[in-house]
Order: sequence, then structure tokens, then C-alpha cells
Amino acid sequence: MVTDPQTACFEAGIKFGTLYHQFAGTPVSPDSARSLERAMAEAIENQPYCESVSVRILDDVLDAELAESTADYTELTGRFMEVEMEIDYEGVRVRTRMEMEDGYPLMKLVSVE
Repeated sequence: MVTDPQTACFEAGIKFGTLYHQFAGTPVSPDSARSLERAMAEAIENQPYCESVSVRILDDVLDAELAESTADYTELTGRFMEVEMEIDYEGVRVRTRMEMEDGYPLMKLVSVE
């Protein structure tokens, strides 16, 4: 039998997978960063059990990438983002965060309450 906390964690994973794989590769520039943050958060918040999503595109990392490029934009990857989500399934609240680890974006459980 699957428990409510397990289902809540599964829901968090689905939302992170959707966010990352839907938006990875999207062109991003300093001018479009804020609107992209909002679009990402609002798209994921549409999903069931999603209480909140916070997406922050890291301007300093983006600026450093573009300083070494002839282009005015780059492709969005995990290293340019900080993401936090809160899921509520049947009264179980799951908090998650995306963190870079060894150059790879990992989605992590912060708490299950």
C-alpha cells in the first residue's frame, strides 16, 4: 500500500521533472529572465497538489556565461536556476529544492511534514 507521504514525494518528483525537462534548453537572456521565471512557476503551479513554486534565474551566473559569448542569450540549464517547491497531498506537506551537485542539477527533498 502506498502511503500519503510517499504519494506526496512522488507528486513533487513529477513536478520537478516537468519543470526541468519542459524548460531546459529554452533561450534565456537578462531581458527575458524574469518573465521566464514567472512562466515556469505558473506552469507548474497549475498541476494538482502544487502549493507554491519559486524559480530564480541566477543573474550573476547568466551574466558570466554571456560575458564569454558573442550571443545575447544562452540555453537554460540547471546551473542558472534555483528552484523550490511545496506540495500538499492529503495534508502531507513536501518541500523540495533543486541544487547543483558535481555539475549536475539534483532535485532534493527538504522536508516531509
